[in-house]
Amino acid sequence: MEKRKYTVRKPAPRQSQADMVFGTQSVLETLRSGKEIERLFIQREFGLAEIEKLAKELGVPFQRVPVEKLNRVTRKNHQGVIAFVSPIQYMPLHNVLTQVYEEGKTPLLLLLDRITDVRNFGAIARTAECAGVQALIVPTKGGAQINADAMKTSSGALNFLPVCREPNLYETLQYLRNSGLQIIACTEKTEKSLYEIDFSIPTVIIMGSEEDGISKEFIQLADSGARIPLNGQVESLNVSVASSIVLYEAVRQRIK
Repeated sequence: MEKRKYTVRKPAPRQSQADMVFGTQSVLETLRSGKEIERLFIQREFGLAEIEKLAKELGVPFQRVPVEKLNRVTRKNHQGVIAFVSPIQYMPLHNVLTQVYEEGKTPLLLLLDRITDVRNFGAIARTAECAGVQALIVPTKGGAQINADAMKTSSGALNFLPVCREPNLYETLQYLRNSGLQIIACTEKTEKSLYEIDFSIPTVIIMGSEEDGISKEFIQLADSGARIPLNGQVESLNVSVASSIVLYEAVRQRIK
């Protein structure tokens, strides 16, 4: 079988000045305030131990980067550290799932494995919210940054769709399976068509990286793969388009 990947070329992400904080004291106060931080850039040569310690305690992802990267983000006096403040409040997955079951609804969750393109992420969030997905699950590290571009591309959907940021997606999938959800991996590495899957039962759908698809360990953990049939000459779909196709097959089955 020919391999077909849902890929897209990634433009360089842009960061709005409105959701950026820089300078050691400003970043410390932002961390202490309880605001959601998307990520931190810390100058590689600096030993900002207090900021790193607090970031670890709060589960905020951070990267040690060269000063040139910081200077590209802002020309102002950043003092070796820049924080990107999230425009949304992340939700605990356990709380979301508990509420779904308490309301008598059938869970339909979407897990994004290393989707890094901001506009793809926003478009997927928009479709997910329209399709009635109850939670969008993303990794703490290795995913798209939720910034002004993501909010704009989602057309406001990220204001309504719960987003759960998880440090270990493998453990998250195990938790969801133990909670009664089937795991469906949208991948070309299966013979089973999307239209053979029963989406009427509690389900978490995995969509994979724009470059290399779903991580191998997630495919092995999944209850089933689901392949989107492609009959034309082009051998790939944009991941946001692929997500729309899968989610609306689930919607079709649930309406029926």
